[in-house]
Amino acid sequence: MAAPVRGRSTRQRAAVAAALDEVEEFRSAQELHDMLKHKGDSVGLTTVYRTLQSLADAGEVDVLRTHEGESVYRRCSSGEHHHHLVCRVCGSAVEVEGPAVEKWAESIAAEHGFVNVAHTVEIFGTCADCARKSGR
Repeated sequence: MAAPVRGRSTRQRAAVAAALDEVEEFRSAQELHDMLKHKGDSVGLTTVYRTLQSLADAGEVDVLRTHEGESVYRRCSSGEHHHHLVCRVCGSAVEVEGPAVEKWAESIAAEHGFVNVAHTVEIFGTCADCARKSGR
């Protein structure tokens, strides 16, 4: 009996992964769930959350927290460690490297006796397009 559940789960996970491949910007689990429903894919919201978490754990998706505290997800365009510049207006994001951040994180961790540290950095602002549209 376990095999059909596993098979169904695989199809559902593939549907979530495919939905992520269709979008460039960060999306919430609810937005991805709505996309899947609109396409006729029968995937429960809980399955979407679990799949996104497993993809995040595997390093296949980036996860950001919005100002409202909601997690949003996007397929990683880089397999390397990176940070994000995120537009508060339109939600667009740019992946950036931050060598100075890396040095600072290692230094501050060592100063406090921490080893094997990990970190994420998201810098929120207004992108050039949105700033131009608002006249700033």
